[in-house]
Amino acid sequence: MDASVVRFSQSPARVPPVFEPDTEKIKRKLLKYGVDPTPKILRNLQKKEIQKHNRKTKRQVESEGETSQVYTEAQKQSIEEEAHFQTVRREYKQFTRTISGKRGGDGGRMDGGLIVGNPWDGIERVRLKELVSGVRREEVSGGKPRKENLKELKKILEQDLRWVLEDDVDVEEYEMTGIEDRDFDPAKRWRNEGEAVRVLVDRLSGREITEKHWKFVRMMNQSGLQFTEDQMLKIVDRLGRKKCWKQALAVVHWVYSDKQRKHLRSRFVYTKLLSVLGFARRPQEALQIFNQMLGDRQLYPDMAAYHSIAVTLGQAGFLKELLKVIERMRQKPTMLIKNLRQKNWDPVLEPDVVVYNAILNACVPSLQWKAVSWVFIELRKNGLRPNGATYGLAMEVMLESGKYDRVHEFFRKMRSSGEAPKAITYKVLVRALWRENKIEEAVEAVRDMEQKGVVGTGSVYYELACCLCNNGRWRDAMLEVGRMRRLENCRPLEITFTGLIAASLNGGHVDDCMSIFQYMKDKCDPNIGTVNTMLRVYGRNDMFSEAKELFEEIVREKEAHLVPDEYTYSFMLEASARSLQWEYFEHVYQTMILSGYQIDQTKHAPMLIEASRAGKWSLLEHAFDAILEDGEIPHPLFFTEMLCHATAKGDYQRAITLINTVALASFQISEEQWTDLFEENQDWLTQENLQNLCDYILDCDYASEPTVANLSKSLKSLCGVSSSSSSTEPLLAIDVTTHSEKPEEDLLFHDTRMKDGNDAKGEAWEFTETELETLGLEELEIDDDEESSESDSLSVYDILKEWEECSQKET
Repeated sequence: MDASVVRFSQSPARVPPVFEPDTEKIKRKLLKYGVDPTPKILRNLQKKEIQKHNRKTKRQVESEGETSQVYTEAQKQSIEEEAHFQTVRREYKQFTRTISGKRGGDGGRMDGGLIVGNPWDGIERVRLKELVSGVRREEVSGGKPRKENLKELKKILEQDLRWVLEDDVDVEEYEMTGIEDRDFDPAKRWRNEGEAVRVLVDRLSGREITEKHWKFVRMMNQSGLQFTEDQMLKIVDRLGRKKCWKQALAVVHWVYSDKQRKHLRSRFVYTKLLSVLGFARRPQEALQIFNQMLGDRQLYPDMAAYHSIAVTLGQAGFLKELLKVIERMRQKPTMLIKNLRQKNWDPVLEPDVVVYNAILNACVPSLQWKAVSWVFIELRKNGLRPNGATYGLAMEVMLESGKYDRVHEFFRKMRSSGEAPKAITYKVLVRALWRENKIEEAVEAVRDMEQKGVVGTGSVYYELACCLCNNGRWRDAMLEVGRMRRLENCRPLEITFTGLIAASLNGGHVDDCMSIFQYMKDKCDPNIGTVNTMLRVYGRNDMFSEAKELFEEIVREKEAHLVPDEYTYSFMLEASARSLQWEYFEHVYQTMILSGYQIDQTKHAPMLIEASRAGKWSLLEHAFDAILEDGEIPHPLFFTEMLCHATAKGDYQRAITLINTVALASFQISEEQWTDLFEENQDWLTQENLQNLCDYILDCDYASEPTVANLSKSLKSLCGVSSSSSSTEPLLAIDVTTHSEKPEEDLLFHDTRMKDGNDAKGEAWEFTETELETLGLEELEIDDDEESSESDSLSVYDILKEWEECSQKET
């Protein structure tokens, strides 16, 4: 044989990798065909996959042996070089994977000389690329970043575009912090599945985000999870604990809307989602998910799902929807769904005690006390025994319905049945005795609970303390507060004392409110809720000086736990209005606006009307403009008051603008309401004003609207009484020649003409200052100059600027 020819029977030896079957792929294939992947089935299929792989490998080796060739020296050298290159490549990859997770320096930072990427790129550049989702960018300046460009980029990210990469910052925190021996692989962010789930939940719960947001899809893809049933259960459960029901709903919908994961939908995941929505008090969304489960063969609800939806609907008081769910529970599924499942599949269920307790819970807000008897009859028919919760809920239904004798009856039945009453049962009993005004019996009930060894809760003692405070026994209530403090997981003392003050106020014991407030200062520091309650106590009992002192104290001290809120300003405005302290009312209103709070139209509208009539017209103007700037519709009292004011001033263009505005509002004003309004304000609206307004209303752009049409009818009915009367005759004036009596104050606003023998045409009555002082009516004179000066009101911006300047001068 020629020496230059060498025969190779096989290629250079390579270590074959150990074959491992893909278990997840096998599970998905089994679930796709409706087979439950048990461990025994999985082991058998794994063995078959390994045998199949071995047979295939053996055929390949035999085919290579048959097709062996004779290589020349050049071919031999080429093959050796290729084998050497493959060996070096394999060793290099193994080396980089080995040292890629090593850390060095302080704080667990990675070594700057790590062999990652190109040799001329530092680790900072590689990490930056990783943070921006692996997007590769080529540098223009020869691969070295310019310092000025980095400074400019840093400034932009810190000021304007911080929100774009804020989720990447979260990733950086998780990557850069941790224990020193943690392995880091740029290709795989998280160490294990549990950490990946935790990071995803933290990122989703850190912001309000839905599945339509582009960052949501990015977070889900960056998590690296396969979103199996176990992973989905963990994600939904943790989001529910963080009260992020929107994110949980978005995760389930996004994962199972994908065609590749559609066959992986799990009934257990949807049941967990129902419990999350129930915990968040979202009955409508839970009902939609439940209806979706009813129409899907893979998600058809079981008893756990029925329990979850029943408890959710019961807590929300959706009695009709809950009864429909029970009917659906007893019905067979549609033929289409039934044919898609196994032949012996029968999902028909009967309600149990949990479902019937949910019905009783739904009867509490709807006051359906007759349904209690039906529930007990159904329990007896189905052979179910009521538990303690059943009797407790029945007592609560009867309590809210005012059937106090039935409350005691169910309490006796509960004892006779052998069910031990719990603390919450005694709470319902104490409240029933309170409403029956049986205070001593309520105290005896709590003492009986203690003697029988029932561990009380803070709510029982709090209920008894409120009962005692409402009946003027606040010192006895303090003893119950002392017992409550010895318990675990009781409510804070600040909240407890605030509730006791409110109970004393509802009982009419104002002195007790102040005594409890002073007693509270020795035990704990009052919070802003306590201050608001005391402001309400002072304001509703003509104690303006005390309310003012308390309000100025919290504003002056500026403590962290005593920051005035919207309720603080609201109660102080009410106290000022009740005491007719309009100057201080204006001061509180300015402070509230400058603090960033807006008015509550339902509460503040009547007070602002009274303030405007007392001379504080600028407050009403400011409130009206501020409401319009916020895009809301002002209260009808604002429109009517400003319309009357503009009409009295003769500013009919302003009046027409207001009429055009109120015509497009969502509410309507009837003709009778317009007439009553003009009659109430007849002391400063003359017949001439109404006649001119009736003439100007013809130019209104929305004359056909119901409100404007009713206004026109009212004006015509009032102005058409006497067309020959003087233009200055007041609204609804009565002829002085009649025998009806009229107060002297009303005569001052009438240009009444008396016919006598000396002057046939009539002459207006005029009073001198001496005559006015004699009659005691000198304060009823109207200064036209002052009214004309107030007609030019400032804008909302000018008023705010003026208030800010005044507050800066005071400080």
